[in-house]
Amino acid sequence: MPSWGYSVTKLDPERSAIASGRDMPISFKDAVEICKSIKGLDIESAKKFLEDVIAMKRMVPIKRYKKKLPHHSLQGWYTGRYPVKASKYILDIVKQLEANAEYKGLDTSRLKIIHAAAQKGMVIKKYIQRAYGRSTPYFRQTVHVELAAVEVIR
Repeated sequence: MPSWGYSVTKLDPERSAIASGRDMPISFKDAVEICKSIKGLDIESAKKFLEDVIAMKRMVPIKRYKKKLPHHSLQGWYTGRYPVKASKYILDIVKQLEANAEYKGLDTSRLKIIHAAAQKGMVIKKYIQRAYGRSTPYFRQTVHVELAAVEVIR
């Protein structure tokens, strides 16, 4: 297991699978909202949801970072967006989660995402040169996303 670990603990290793993406160049706020949206879904529903967001057929409801956003006629919430880049990265992690579960011998049709979290990663520091020997910071925040799924017994 990697030295950085996971924030989810006390999972049954026989019935669970985990996957993560580290230092991804996506928006932290978009990653948080997507993680809220897919938590509690099964793997197929999460993949379908993210593919619809990438195709701009379905919005991700924006519940926390919603200042100065226009209202939309969204089912169950009043504003949303289409974070396409972040959805592509998180869709890759969902596919990795499914592959990890299949490798462990779990039934992928019965997997439910019980943990989806986004944390801030390292900051990539760059500077733009300006006139008179000055410079302007041009920083880029990276994001860690981790997912955990458990095989649900029906």
